[in-house]
Amino acid sequence: MPPLSPGITNEKSVAVTLANTALAMGSGTLRVFATPAMIALCEGCCAESIEDLLDEGMTSVGIKVDIEHIAASPLGASILCKSRLITVDGRRLDFEVEVYDNADLIGKGRHTRFIVDADRFVNKTYSKLQ
Repeated sequence: MPPLSPGITNEKSVAVTLANTALAMGSGTLRVFATPAMIALCEGCCAESIEDLLDEGMTSVGIKVDIEHIAASPLGASILCKSRLITVDGRRLDFEVEVYDNADLIGKGRHTRFIVDADRFVNKTYSKLQ
């Protein structure tokens, strides 16, 4: 695996649509950007930032999320996540994230991912069904 080092950044954006509202995702009753959608955006942003740096067959999985959703965003808003790798401890990766809409900072916090062998991880997970 190539060395990963703090400072790796990424950005990922989505639009607020009916599909990613709190009402549609079951996390509330309003047509505003859902917290679960924001968390997924943050995880995806972090994962994508290191994906091309991992050895063949390796991937990362999210293991911890500590993110505040501090402002609501309406249908039609553009949402932007910015991630920065802050700590590398073996296979454990800690990221800082900030999320913005057209007007404000709407979320911030930390996300932790762990590097795993994709086949071993899936095989172990699905062995639970046997």
